[in-house]
Amino acid sequence: MLVKILTDSGCDLPKEIIEEYDIDVLPIVVIKDDKEYLDGVTMEPKTLYDNMRMGQVYKTAQIPPKMFEEKFEECAQKGKNVIYIAFSSGLSSTYQTSVLVRDSLKERYPSMNIDIVDSKSASIGFGLLVHKAAQMAKEGKTKEEILNMLDFYVEHIEHIFTVDDIEYLYRGGRVTRTQAFMGGLLNIKPILDIPRNGTLRPIEKVRGRKKVLARMIELMEERAGHADLKSQVIGINHGDDLDGAMKLKRMIEEKFGCTQFIINMVGCAIGAHSGPGTLSVFFLNKKYEE
Repeated sequence: MLVKILTDSGCDLPKEIIEEYDIDVLPIVVIKDDKEYLDGVTMEPKTLYDNMRMGQVYKTAQIPPKMFEEKFEECAQKGKNVIYIAFSSGLSSTYQTSVLVRDSLKERYPSMNIDIVDSKSASIGFGLLVHKAAQMAKEGKTKEEILNMLDFYVEHIEHIFTVDDIEYLYRGGRVTRTQAFMGGLLNIKPILDIPRNGTLRPIEKVRGRKKVLARMIELMEERAGHADLKSQVIGINHGDDLDGAMKLKRMIEEKFGCTQFIINMVGCAIGAHSGPGTLSVFFLNKKYEE
């Protein structure tokens, strides 16, 4: 039986990939002035970033249990063989909610065949897991083969990213008011990552955009270890800054000889916290052997 890949909008994959591999995507909730929107459905990233530049503050909420219930029940009724790949449990309660809903439905559908994977990743770092799983599913790989791959990717995916304005991290509770003020005053660009526990972690502070991009390339080389970056699909995303993303792509091409990229705008669910101008790169620190 072919495997169906299900995920949520925190994966930030381009729509053409979603359509090509027939991936089902559940939208995360974005809130503005107490009104709820669905990430990528009733709220597009470009609109969110334009509004944030004008001072609008957004919040996010997990996917409602009812939405999981409806989707899982549909899969169970059709006898689908499903893997749901979830946004990191260290950043959202979406994973935990999906498990609770799936387990409660098993009473009515004991033969339900849904495996749930905590990506411990975000944005296209998370998206690379989904993309690879969807490719394998399309090739007719078994669920066990896909789950083994996902276990590997969860342990070896690297996230390196920076935000253009530290003020957005303050609004999201990641830095103090004083840190945000001093960071803006000194043109500080923080570099952050997501460690193996799936949480957000600031790792360095660099002054100026040019220097932060150069440092991201250095960190990429340090973390790649013995992995062959040239043969990988490299993920890059941006907070409505395509020029910055393309500059980062050219630097990666020149340094490592990479030729395969997935480039996309950061979606509303993550962009609500990271803000306009965010730049990120994602890759594996060890080669995956199929």
